Amino acid sequence: MSILSFSNLSYSYDKKKNVFSNISAEMELGKIYAILGQSGCGKTTLLSLLGGLDSATKGKILFNGEDIMEKGLANHRRNHVSFVFQAYNLIDYMTPLENVKLTSKLPPEPILEKMGLTKEEMKRNVLQLSGGQQQRVAIARALASEAPVILADEPTGNLDEDTAMSIMQILENNVRQMNKCAIIVTHSNEIAKRADVILQLKRGTLQKIENQKKNDK
Repeated sequence: MSILSFSNLSYSYDKKKNVFSNISAEMELGKIYAILGQSGCGKTTLLSLLGGLDSATKGKILFNGEDIMEKGLANHRRNHVSFVFQAYNLIDYMTPLENVKLTSKLPPEPILEKMGLTKEEMKRNVLQLSGGQQQRVAIARALASEAPVILADEPTGNLDEDTAMSIMQILENNVRQMNKCAIIVTHSNEIAKRADVILQLKRGTLQKIENQKKNDK
């Protein structure tokens, strides 16, 4: 059974400019989904709808089979999803330890250690960390949350290729180990190839495309 699904979803600006129409998909726990598409195609808009940050013009989004509108978008954001943003969105006057504590009652050290931070780095102000380290903290914060769905908007967009692939590997491993569902918006084919399922948003439609790299493994 899917943890998150949407059917016949449409979104338009001011009921005039159509971003996408009647798109549908299902997402399961333990898998990574990539939403691929060019800039301006509506990827971030779709992620915002799935995270309860905005409302669709038409269609339904279900979490565990229940309409997120009926339970309330605030409830959905608070309990069901966690976000990873390209710009990190960390609390900049806090340390990595303090940032992760905001989303979890569990000790933050183990998840930060999994993300490759040293004990000394965990205690620094986040602004003293590199971009790659800050993104690791942002992902640790999402993983530490009890929310089963991670929504990541271009999470490696500000990083060099080697760092991006390293972070994707860590995210992939932890999604499997913790049985979470990660939905990643990206314009990078290389990042998309790391996903279990690739969905391409193009000209207002959403299509599942074959991930040859995964199939070759």
